[in-house]
Amino acid sequence: MIDPRLLRALVGVIDHGSFTRAAEQLNMSQSTISQQISRLEDQLGQPLLDRDARPVRMTAAGERLTGYARRILALQDEATLALGDPSGSVSLRIGLAEDIMTPDMARLFADFSATHRRVRLDVTAGLSLALTRGYRDGDFDIIVVKETAPEPDCRASVPEPIGWFQGPGAPDAPDPLPFVTFPPGGLYRDQMFRRAEDLGRRWYVAFSGSSLSNVVTAVEAGLGISLLPVRAAVGRDLRRSMLFGAEPAMVASLYAWETGGIAAPLVAAMRDVLARR
Repeated sequence: MIDPRLLRALVGVIDHGSFTRAAEQLNMSQSTISQQISRLEDQLGQPLLDRDARPVRMTAAGERLTGYARRILALQDEATLALGDPSGSVSLRIGLAEDIMTPDMARLFADFSATHRRVRLDVTAGLSLALTRGYRDGDFDIIVVKETAPEPDCRASVPEPIGWFQGPGAPDAPDPLPFVTFPPGGLYRDQMFRRAEDLGRRWYVAFSGSSLSNVVTAVEAGLGISLLPVRAAVGRDLRRSMLFGAEPAMVASLYAWETGGIAAPLVAAMRDVLARR
């Protein structure tokens, strides 16, 4: 299904003859308009605009699509007007690493929704690598993820200390090592395996959990050792394991396709919440 926002960007460029004027009319940056057109072209598998022409001209495929785009947007506007209440007429899709969804972040989303009634926040918590892939594929407008280092288009990042933890009664150096970890694709999983192999230690996966809460609970119960965010251990019955020594901190990074328009106050507030972590 084609995202109507991408169609609106296309029609804006066609109607105004340039990316710059379309961006001004749609209250977006020129780079965001260009990204949205590129995402639409990638989705359809063919160019829609001749960017070298002045003013910008449609390709044959662009001409065929434009009529449908105008009808889709007109129906969307008509439906919004018919409903009368603008609540939820604009969607912002947000992806968060699970432990980023703190009470402070949840309250921020609730307050933002209460003061911006026409915006619908669609929030998903999950694994950082999957969220990052989704963001790059256009499935999210804003994400906050864990990673080893921020990418150049990161809007903000803060250090995320990590460490090795085990249950209070677990042995200090079992052989082989029982690992408690996330499923394949989890951020810390491969790093745990590499560290064990670098030291020549035998290991096996004793527990694999898809949520941070499950992983922490398994470690707390004594099922094995795990590499975890230090913040996740606060208030839990865990103790630090020095088997592998210290680990370099990761970062929690915020990415957003658009920081102007309606997204601007939300991105700024999310940046503030991260800074207070």
